[in-house]
Amino acid sequence: MRILSALFAFLLAFLTTQADERPNFIFFITDDIGWNDLGCYGNEFVKTPHLDAMAERGLRFTNAYLTISSCSPSRCSIISSRYPHNTGAPELHTSLPDDQFRFPKALRDAGYHTVLSGKNHMAKLTESFDVISKGKGPGKSDDWVSLLSKRPKDKPFFAWFGSSDAHRGWHIDGKNPTYDPDEIEVPPFLYDGPKTRKDLAEYYHEVSRTDTTMGQLVAELKRQGIEENTYIIYMTDNGRPFPRCKTRLYDSGIKSPFLMACPGKIEPAVVECLISSIDVGPTILELAGVEIDERAQGVSFVPILEDPKAVVREFAFAEQNWHVFQAHQRMVRTGDFLYIKNAFPEKLAVSMESDPTFPAGEELWEKHKAGELNKKQQDIFQQPRPVEELYQVSDDPYQLNNLAASEDYSETLETMREVLAEWSESTGDSVPENPTPDRQTIEGKRFPGHKHGEFPGAIHDATKINAKGPIRLP
Repeated sequence: MRILSALFAFLLAFLTTQADERPNFIFFITDDIGWNDLGCYGNEFVKTPHLDAMAERGLRFTNAYLTISSCSPSRCSIISSRYPHNTGAPELHTSLPDDQFRFPKALRDAGYHTVLSGKNHMAKLTESFDVISKGKGPGKSDDWVSLLSKRPKDKPFFAWFGSSDAHRGWHIDGKNPTYDPDEIEVPPFLYDGPKTRKDLAEYYHEVSRTDTTMGQLVAELKRQGIEENTYIIYMTDNGRPFPRCKTRLYDSGIKSPFLMACPGKIEPAVVECLISSIDVGPTILELAGVEIDERAQGVSFVPILEDPKAVVREFAFAEQNWHVFQAHQRMVRTGDFLYIKNAFPEKLAVSMESDPTFPAGEELWEKHKAGELNKKQQDIFQQPRPVEELYQVSDDPYQLNNLAASEDYSETLETMREVLAEWSESTGDSVPENPTPDRQTIEGKRFPGHKHGEFPGAIHDATKINAKGPIRLP
């Protein structure tokens, strides 16, 4: 018995040691921050020194795409590693069904200490996380350092930290940088006026608060001596909450800032390869030595961590579904082109962030009624909209010049159509016959008794489909 007890104690000590050597993970997901709203992505106005430093010591991805530019569906997609129409939660304010895969649960089952703090907006996740906190402070991030400090030290950890920055309405805290509206650069699709400038300036204050939080997290990792064994990922759930950004399938809505660092394990580099938000889970699981569930539709980009020029994905897909207003648009990005197909071209492409509710939207609508907008600022008022849109991204970073009707790009258009059709068919996507209707008028008056309608993919039982769709060129 003594021999068996000694052997058991040895094995337990061995396994504990092995577990201690497994990497830790911090997944920092922000709320409504545009891909180019950080200093390290070329923004000359916002102050993000900690994130810029992270980009310098790690990887800065220039082509990271979300699967949807809408809060809860995006987060449900990330945590399940599945496309929104395959999750059972493809629309705003829908909860991830219990039978859907969650990669943090796989980590917890493998012995990881798992933490969720801050914005959830996905589902009840008690089976996936040991600790769940609503977070504290204006960004819901004030307890994050404490959670890292008090974690059990005999286990590796995974922390899902969901900031509420920079979601409307703004909270100016008197601690983080503030910005002069007169110095802000206004993108060409917004009206350059005082309301929009002030709106952007206050938005940047919240962007900077996420930077401060990142600095605090890194300082705590250094204090514990675990920075070199902790992978940190910083990204967002959708684009900035302004007209023609959030909910939309242009880069201003669907492209994410994406930084990843782990000193000693990741060499600094800029990564141009496409990645998708559904690739996060498989990548973390591979790094943790945990088997990737067959339900995951994303792919691991671990090869990029070893070689920043590696190619793991040549197609990124995204969808726009109901988000207060009815919508069904689909996007594919590959090479230098971005293609969008719209099933409801008769509808205005709007969201709450582009109606007159908030300052930038209010000013845009005021100038529209006054006939003072130029062509680049008219997008959200276009009705009907084109069924197809095609953009050459390098020449048109804001996607303002639709090439779909150009004979010079007819072959590219046909290729993009075919790729999107293959993805839609293989993943079980569909255009609902009884889609969720608008929840309110453009002016914000809600319709009584509003309910969700038929979800995209429902007629094909898409929640049971695990096909990934096209990943690489043939």
